[in-house]
Amino acid sequence: MKKIIFLFFLINFLASCSQKTNEIETQIKGEDMEQQMIIAYNDGLKALDEGDMIFAAKKFNEAELLFPQSDWAPKASLMASYAYWSNGFYNQSIEELKRFLDVYPKSNNLDYAYYLMAINYYDNIVDEKKDLRPLEDAKKYFTKLINDFPKTDYAEDAKYKLNLINDIMAAKELYIARHYIKKQKWIAAINRLKFVIEEYETTIYTEEALHRMVEIHYILGLEDEAKKYASILGYNYGSGEWYKQTYRIFNKDYEVLNNKNSVDKKNNLLKRIKSFF
Repeated sequence: MKKIIFLFFLINFLASCSQKTNEIETQIKGEDMEQQMIIAYNDGLKALDEGDMIFAAKKFNEAELLFPQSDWAPKASLMASYAYWSNGFYNQSIEELKRFLDVYPKSNNLDYAYYLMAINYYDNIVDEKKDLRPLEDAKKYFTKLINDFPKTDYAEDAKYKLNLINDIMAAKELYIARHYIKKQKWIAAINRLKFVIEEYETTIYTEEALHRMVEIHYILGLEDEAKKYASILGYNYGSGEWYKQTYRIFNKDYEVLNNKNSVDKKNNLLKRIKSFF
């Protein structure tokens, strides 16, 4: 019986020692992995400083893989995205950011991730006359950034770039509308012009779009519709060149609008325009 008790005690003692040894080894290994992660991350920063962006991205990816449960892992992923973007590797940066958004959906740096995603698409614009997709994608992420993180510095820059994007897209729509007008495809032209008026009302192209609507409806014999658009144009852009051209369409049969209320033209402009549709 004494031998059995001693044997049982010995087995438990050895098992306990083995468990403690494993815990110590795991702790040492964890500390070692964290140290390796820090080294890889610092190597990435050094490579960034030296201008070797590809090597920097690889080191940041390595740092993330070495210690994925660390708070530094999502930061390393973003730094890899930044490194790719700064070297003009937009597709690689975008893929890295998509993975970041999937893996770290609750990160404190989501505002920066959306901003960098939008900038990648924005900088990837090659010829906006042929391909609007990068513009549309950039607009999508700039808009999300403004809506979700309106008080950040990134949102302020996003608003500025969003205005530029809207100008480009409105110009594209108006260019196509002019083409349809030349081909006398009136319905197609009207649809494009309405889109400019409704979706890009803050751009400089709204004024011409309204004039073209007057022009088309007058040609089609829809004088009441033409006058409706002329009144909108006169109310908001009474002193502009496009309104002068609109007035000449009617010769002198159409009375020039009194612009005494033009001081209020900025109030609810979008609401007034859309109320006609």
